[in-house]
Amino acid sequence: MNKFKTEQEEFWAGEFGNDYFSRNKSDEYLSSNISFFSKALAKSSNLNSCIEFGTNIGMNLKAIKLLFPNINLKGIEINSMAADKLSEIIGEKNVYRESILNFDPNSHEKSDLALIKGVLIHINPENLDRVYENLYNTTNKYILICEYYNQTPITISYRGHTNKLFKRDFAGELLDKYTDLKLIDYGFAYQRDTAFPQDDITWFLLSK
Repeated sequence: MNKFKTEQEEFWAGEFGNDYFSRNKSDEYLSSNISFFSKALAKSSNLNSCIEFGTNIGMNLKAIKLLFPNINLKGIEINSMAADKLSEIIGEKNVYRESILNFDPNSHEKSDLALIKGVLIHINPENLDRVYENLYNTTNKYILICEYYNQTPITISYRGHTNKLFKRDFAGELLDKYTDLKLIDYGFAYQRDTAFPQDDITWFLLSK
């Protein structure tokens, strides 16, 4: 029996997910992430813990650990090979080997920061509300959303695959859903940045 609810979950849990982390583990990628998070988290304060949704092998968390050496890190990862690599960085007890759709935030201690980067774009739009709920309920301070942005929802081809990449205003939808959230900061990282390129990501720092 298929243990996943959506084709997108199955896609990332399998061979494509295995190939993905091989493309994103360089020192250059880490240095770009350090620059990225130093800007995206500049207006945060007292960050003692962070949980990332869709952690892959932990390149985002490695950068955050360098910026906040005493921070406690946790990650949710659906791909077993990536989760193995992640456990080497943050420890097996801090790795949740499951889909972010199945994660139960009420069974875990809340973190100061809930992070999601390049993951919402790959979630079946019918399941976005569930992810929004999990992001909101797993943090007591901040949510950092880093995704492709589009004012209206669209679907585009992703490396030759259909129904695997969706662009929309994720942060706006979260702000509409939870009226106690506030937009603290936002910005854009450009793929043609000559020093620290990212993948045309728009980021939004929200606070409770």
